[in-house]
Amino acid sequence: MLESFQKNKKGILLMLVSSICACIGQLFWKLSAEQGMWFLLMGFAFYGIGALVMLIAYRFGKLSILQPMLSMNYVLSIVLGALVLQETISVWKGIGVAMIISGVILIAGGDEA
Repeated sequence: MLESFQKNKKGILLMLVSSICACIGQLFWKLSAEQGMWFLLMGFAFYGIGALVMLIAYRFGKLSILQPMLSMNYVLSIVLGALVLQETISVWKGIGVAMIISGVILIAGGDEA
């Protein structure tokens, strides 16, 4: 498991950065409804940076390992929703987040050596 992570580490980390940028971009889009045009533009900028980082990440790992890392978008969206928008995290959402994180860990470590 650790060997697979080491082999794809740079790609995995870049995919996580891509997810963070995409989620921040989407948050800015949401906020732009009340905050105005600058938030909309910042949302596009973050989302675009996330897409570019994703393209770079594909150079440093297998598609079957890296693509599922984007499911962290769901986890990050729930966390940002709770922290920034004061949305509640239900027990079911918490269980779902735990399952997604477990799946990402298993996929990241599940590559053949």
